[in-house]
Amino acid sequence: MIFDIADLKDFGRDQKEKNVFYETPEFKMRIIDLATGESIPKCEMTSHVIFICFEGEAEVNANDKSFPISRGRGFVSEPAVLSISTSSGARILGIQIAKRL
Repeated sequence: MIFDIADLKDFGRDQKEKNVFYETPEFKMRIIDLATGESIPKCEMTSHVIFICFEGEAEVNANDKSFPISRGRGFVSEPAVLSISTSSGARILGIQIAKRL
């Protein structure tokens, strides 16, 4: 599959499942657009997660530790309690790896 991150539409937090643009039993990919000052509240993730920043800057919080990401930088997390915030806006690709049974 080929996709253009610039063309992917974000449907906002109230329709977050529509932000998933590719899904298999092994993983799913979603676009995350955060406006200036916006955040995603804490969420307990039971699987590995990857965030890749394509525009702007954001701060990923994993188990109460902060990790800054900016354009071209990414973050990989083992299962954790995660949140994301930005003071200037960010466009992020999120990849959630399915939990092994």
